[in-house]
Amino acid sequence: MPEDPVEAVIEAAAALLRARGDRMTGPRRAVLTVLALRQSHLAPDQVVAAVAELDAGVHRASVYRALEALSDLGVVQHMHLGHGTTAYHLAAEHRHLHAACGRCGAVVDLPGDLLDDVATRLDDVQGFALDPAHVALSGTCVRCRPDQVSGDRP
Repeated sequence: MPEDPVEAVIEAAAALLRARGDRMTGPRRAVLTVLALRQSHLAPDQVVAAVAELDAGVHRASVYRALEALSDLGVVQHMHLGHGTTAYHLAAEHRHLHAACGRCGAVVDLPGDLLDDVATRLDDVQGFALDPAHVALSGTCVRCRPDQVSGDRP
């Protein structure tokens, strides 16, 4: 296993791709590199721009295909932030949820089990299987809340 964390991510993804009869392409490698280096929630256009800085020869459509393939593989997670916006990040070893601030756009990672009771109740009452990791909860972060000017939490 390589000591370089970016290369470790790429090698792990390459192994998963090989296991399903696929291969690591240049665009997939570039996308994984960007996501591993940035370690944040990036909009597709941000991924495209960062990949272009890394390798100007990678076409925008190739980045989108790579994001889709790596999401299907489970290496990259995407979520919807509202108003049609999507963000991507490397899938963590632990499942987690997200909240997005409607004012500044900050994305906050939340504990993976936060909505377990809600998911269980929805399944029991409605027979509905909730996928809470796919959509970010909407709200206002602590920095943007008017009642948080003094820094005190309620």
